Amino acid sequence: MELQESQNIEWKESWRDEYIKWICGFANAQGGVLYIGKNDQGQVVGLENSRKLLEEIPNKVRDLLGILVDVNLRSETGLDFLEIIIEPYPYPVNYKGQYHYRSGSTKQELKGAALDKFLLQKQGKRWDSVPIPNVSAEDLRNEAFELFRRRASRSNRVDEDVLRESNSSLLENLHLLEGGYLKRAAILLFHPVPEKLVTGSYIKIGYFESDDDLRYQDEVHGTLLEQIETTLDLLRTKYLKAHIRYEGVNRVEEYLFPEAAIREAVLNAIAHKDYSGGVPVQISVYENRILFWNEGQLPDHWTVEHLTRKHPSKPFNPEIANTLFRAGYIESWGRGTIKMINECRKHHLPAPRYYFDLSGFVVEFFIYTESYLKERGLREELIKIILYVQAQGHINNSTVQQLCKVSKATATRYLSELEKEKYLYKKGVTGAGTEYTL
Repeated sequence: MELQESQNIEWKESWRDEYIKWICGFANAQGGVLYIGKNDQGQVVGLENSRKLLEEIPNKVRDLLGILVDVNLRSETGLDFLEIIIEPYPYPVNYKGQYHYRSGSTKQELKGAALDKFLLQKQGKRWDSVPIPNVSAEDLRNEAFELFRRRASRSNRVDEDVLRESNSSLLENLHLLEGGYLKRAAILLFHPVPEKLVTGSYIKIGYFESDDDLRYQDEVHGTLLEQIETTLDLLRTKYLKAHIRYEGVNRVEEYLFPEAAIREAVLNAIAHKDYSGGVPVQISVYENRILFWNEGQLPDHWTVEHLTRKHPSKPFNPEIANTLFRAGYIESWGRGTIKMINECRKHHLPAPRYYFDLSGFVVEFFIYTESYLKERGLREELIKIILYVQAQGHINNSTVQQLCKVSKATATRYLSELEKEKYLYKKGVTGAGTEYTL
């Protein structure tokens, strides 16, 4: 007996011709097995006319979907059931003009932007590589090309001879033209008003006292290259609080969150956003945290855990990412998320959180506060340890003993508890020299 339905398994008690939609969904996804004659718990309940269906189903599938499936007659405890094995197909499969797709344990009919994305993927294309008619290089913003040339010259990732060529030649070199047409990526990167052609291709920034108390906000429009520069400038000058200190006569401003990490978050949101959704990138700034939200998803079979360790670069928008790489904005090795983690730890801050919320991806920077840690259910002595590490950068067993006025054994227990809950990480071998950091 199967334990539960899944991405690759579906049970039906009896056969209906509409279940060919489920076969279509499996074929368009990762393939799977459809069992006929099993109930919702995966128990065999038997199937009338099983031998007749054994011959009819393959023919119906072939006629309606144009694909072949293996249909096998099985028996368990004297009861017959059918096993329909569906292979994943490299091209789109449709049922009477409808495109169905298996996602988790459900079947979905793809429509609108989701259907566009699916058809492009089956053709080996990405959304940003689709050519757009009725727009030429002359419609693009020359200042954006000049910004690209300056940055690419400093990055040494584009030959100087190429940078001296015309805008059209530069677009060709960046693979932003196809058959004489500009690709969508070119529109976003260089068109003065990309929203004319791509809805929601801008950035919203807001400062919040609380989730329902927005104090002020900005919208950043223009080419993607200009959006990057303007957004980073607005965050530095208007939204992020800086602590001022002096080194001799020199004034030094230190932001709550490391600028290098903030920069990576902005670039990550722009390069990996799903622009087909029509929703702008949203940056929400609070007193003790900042969230970057962009519509999109991870590559197939990836989890958020992949982002916390070395991983290959798989940009959602390869054409946009390539241009940002040539301009020196991003790296090509999938190091952005790791860099954000390392920059935060270097500044004695918790690693950023990566998660999904409302069909989009979130990067959240934050600092620990006493109220936040209390809400998480931490005891007073553990809160004291975490806040000390955040302020000083590290702690050891002896310091915990003095800070909390406890024995060595109790201090060890506190540190082990915080390490287990991933508030602290151990540095060095176990012993007198062991230190703990965020």
